[in-house]
Amino acid sequence: MEYRLERLGTLIQEITGKLIVEGKIKDPRVHPFLSITRVEASKDLTWADVYVSTFRSGANLDRGVAGLQSAAGFIQARLAREMRIRQTPKLRFHADAGFKEALDLIKKIDEIAGENAAGADEP
Repeated sequence: MEYRLERLGTLIQEITGKLIVEGKIKDPRVHPFLSITRVEASKDLTWADVYVSTFRSGANLDRGVAGLQSAAGFIQARLAREMRIRQTPKLRFHADAGFKEALDLIKKIDEIAGENAAGADEP
């Protein structure tokens, strides 16, 4: 069962990401810089929590998540057509700030490393 849920999550992630990149979702809040980081489907397949991230500012992420949530019906219909399963889970979109936080952390580490390297050059 776990393998099936994982495979279903991956398929939802691929199809939804493809819809975003190809511009099939017409909501102006959904921009191509949004990415689906992970999908967690419930065991009974009634719900799927879709986590969305971007490297842009947090306001863009929140607007993008709202745009995806408003387009959830369209996305579910496309999923039903392409996946051919008995019951397509209802989608709930959530902001996943982990990617942006990781980029910020890497930037801070680089700054500290640069400061240490500059300090080591001085006698």
